[in-house]
Amino acid sequence: MDYGFLMRTALFHGYEEQEIPGLLQILNSHEKTFEKGQIIYHAGENVTEFGLILEGSVQIEALDLFGQRSILGITQRGGVFAESYACIPDQVLLVDVAARENTCVLFLSVPSLLSAGTKDGRNAILLRNLLSIAARKNLGLSMRIFHSSPKKIRDRLFSYFSEQAAIHGSTHFVIPLNRQQLADYLGAERTALSKELGKMKREGLIDYRRNEFWIHPKKI
Repeated sequence: MDYGFLMRTALFHGYEEQEIPGLLQILNSHEKTFEKGQIIYHAGENVTEFGLILEGSVQIEALDLFGQRSILGITQRGGVFAESYACIPDQVLLVDVAARENTCVLFLSVPSLLSAGTKDGRNAILLRNLLSIAARKNLGLSMRIFHSSPKKIRDRLFSYFSEQAAIHGSTHFVIPLNRQQLADYLGAERTALSKELGKMKREGLIDYRRNEFWIHPKKI
């Protein structure tokens, strides 16, 4: 276990490296590996553990009754998933969690954390970090709604690219989504999305190479 890496994650922010083994014991932690495309958690499950990604990445998906799949978010190495569901005992998962690539996950028990209490101030740090992570996730879901609300695909792309530029501090950035994933995230058909991207490129509004984009705001 790379304790130095764990110490650098948002979940264990504020801890010293030598404190991590004791925390993992309190949380009844255990590792598990998943192959690309494998479902880690299925919608309808009741979970008491959340996952911290040691290697790889996961995709949060929603599948409706008609088989239409929507991507709600992607969590990369060092991030956590299912933390909100694990904190609500009677709430079943409303989404699937799938490995986007070969992925290693460290599972951590919420009941174990809560039973440990906050008498030890070091446990309180972990609870505070977990709350902060959940709040950021909720903000991310709100942004997805914001990006997918415009009627025109071009306006959805402008909205998403504006957020990415702000996150990266540059109009040149690499997004974590391929074309199909970007279409699902924005609630658009892949063919229509690719067609619109092509139009925007020909008009000189953007340039791109796979997941790498250059935005030309003066031309917008």
